[in-house]
Amino acid sequence: MLVEKNVPLQSLNTFHIVAKAHALVRIGSEADVRALLADPQWGPQPKLVLGGGSNVVLTGDVKPVVLKVEVKGMHLVGETAKAWIVEAGAGELWHELVRWTLAQGYPGLENMALIPGTVGASPVQNVGAYGVELQDRFESLDAIDLQTGKVFALNAAQCAFGYRDSVFKHGTVPQPGADAAATEHQNLGLKDRALILRVRLALPKVWKPVLGYADIEKKMAEHACPQPSAQQIFDWVCDIRRAKLPDPAVMGNAGSFFKNPTVTAEQCADIIARDPKVVHYHLDDGTVKLAAGWLIDSCGWKGKTVGQAGVYEKQALVLVNRGSGVDGLGATGGEVMTLARAIQTSVYERFGIVLEPEPVVV
Repeated sequence: MLVEKNVPLQSLNTFHIVAKAHALVRIGSEADVRALLADPQWGPQPKLVLGGGSNVVLTGDVKPVVLKVEVKGMHLVGETAKAWIVEAGAGELWHELVRWTLAQGYPGLENMALIPGTVGASPVQNVGAYGVELQDRFESLDAIDLQTGKVFALNAAQCAFGYRDSVFKHGTVPQPGADAAATEHQNLGLKDRALILRVRLALPKVWKPVLGYADIEKKMAEHACPQPSAQQIFDWVCDIRRAKLPDPAVMGNAGSFFKNPTVTAEQCADIIARDPKVVHYHLDDGTVKLAAGWLIDSCGWKGKTVGQAGVYEKQALVLVNRGSGVDGLGATGGEVMTLARAIQTSVYERFGIVLEPEPVVV
């Protein structure tokens, strides 16, 4: 086991915020975790799991031991009458997994193309885009307890998936009806306790395109293609995201910074009465999801900056690092969070809605 000291994290977070890890260990297998836990110096230390760094805002140097997840591998590990079961290491890039599954003839993830980050982070956030969420394709995962070194598996119900939410984001989420090992971990909560090693997905053998979003319908009309293939949807989603969202390699960002808020039908009607153009989507449970980007744009934040942190000109839901991020330049985590809090205040004062950030603030 190699413990790296004072490791620059600028290239390991997609905001390109300048910060250092006091200590960093690269995790390629459960054996690496067990070696760390057994070490008398590093085992007892607090730990921070880092995947692709696409859902984190660093507000300073990181004192906990950073566990950089680099578990690799993508395989077909089984199949049922209805689905192919694909397993991927937590350190694989999510977009590369989407690309690989399509190349192998396993559709189902195409709507989630170009989502940044790693496979291991996808269950934590329950990633989703254009009508498909991870939970719709999830089969199970393997994780390792960062206190005991014990490997355990969880199915979808045990992960307690919600909108950009899971058991991995909470300290205590008891889930009745699980087996003994899973119940132990759920009752204690998995936030800061578990490191995901592998994720298994069930990809449908009888595939149907998930359509209905305006951007995709526009592509269908442009290409005169009412029945697109999975590969066509993949290509379209890539085009749409590249047109709307900045490339983190060019301009630091963490993708969508705020969750789309959900309100009651009555609350939505009240907002529509004041702002008829509000972008909203009716959900099956009777609630209504509002477009956070529209709310932010309506408050006049698009293109505004605080220090070197700014709101992206093409999509108000994305906060960006306008600086170079080199040699201490660029946005700091403090500037990003100051901007985020100012946006939250504006939206609350105008709409009475509290926007919830998606990234983890460290």
